[in-house]
Amino acid sequence: MAQTKTILKALNGETQAVPPIWMMRQAGRYLPEYRATRAQAGDFLSLCYNPDLAAEVTLQPIRRYGFDAAILFADILLVPQALGADLWFVTGEGPRLSTITTPGELAALKPVEDIHEVLAPVYETVKILARELPSETTLIGFAGAPWTVATYMIAGRGTPDQGPAHALMQADVATFEALLARITAATIEYLSMQIEAGAEVVKLFDSWAGSLKGEAFGKYALEPAKEIIAALKARHPGVPIIAFPREAGENYVGFAKATGADCVALDNSVSPEWAAAHVQVDGCVQGNLASRHMVTGGQALVEETRAIVKAFGNGPHIFNLGHGITPDADPENVQLMIDTVREGRG
Repeated sequence: MAQTKTILKALNGETQAVPPIWMMRQAGRYLPEYRATRAQAGDFLSLCYNPDLAAEVTLQPIRRYGFDAAILFADILLVPQALGADLWFVTGEGPRLSTITTPGELAALKPVEDIHEVLAPVYETVKILARELPSETTLIGFAGAPWTVATYMIAGRGTPDQGPAHALMQADVATFEALLARITAATIEYLSMQIEAGAEVVKLFDSWAGSLKGEAFGKYALEPAKEIIAALKARHPGVPIIAFPREAGENYVGFAKATGADCVALDNSVSPEWAAAHVQVDGCVQGNLASRHMVTGGQALVEETRAIVKAFGNGPHIFNLGHGITPDADPENVQLMIDTVREGRG
């Protein structure tokens, strides 16, 4: 089956006339069927931990659009919760967590080997999807990268500049690095279990990598990714890994080689022409249409989509957005994007 799946071909370094396509947050609030299922679940976390409903929302965009991959419906903050942090969502504002900023709070977290009790429903969702997805559709598992997860655990919420995490890094580097190490170890176990349950690819989302500058980027974005990828490759040879150090800028260059990632996902702050010259030379890239086009649509969407396909056309490429689709997106614009990418298909 691996030879016929277009995503796996791209991740294996194959250049294809028509790039495979999926979309970050493709199961989400822009779809009426998602909103209906979420209402049935009651709240966001209940949806994440209900295998049947989480599988359903994962399958919805595949039924509607025929994407080349499905990505597991879950959340990057399930790992902190599994480690013992309190997690809840405030309507209209987003996640809230109990904070980890002292050696005592860190010590109170659960050991890494205990996370699977909380995360077992996620593995069950993966098993359902492995059975129910169309044979041509690749199943992607994922986790948040340690730095990004740590920013939420330290601040207790999302912040515009990740200031609390940077402050802890300066004030108490031992606690900061110990927290990062705990998240790194948990992430390895979590992704390994997703692979055992049926995920064919896994992706590491470092949404706030861009706020790490200079040596800090290498130490806290690149090195944890390298450690996670090496551990997963040792356990699961042949399972491809996508890394997404969002807004890494110049640090995208060489990231795949340095970490062992099979593909680097790109945000839309870098041009596809620049990325083709400096990042795609090392292998597969994923991206990088601006999410706003899913709202505005029209000829600009068509032209930008064609430009990205053309720019990356000489190497392995997975078409995607540069960030997640937003709730105000028009489902018809998603179809227009897909039709444009695939217009070369007979």
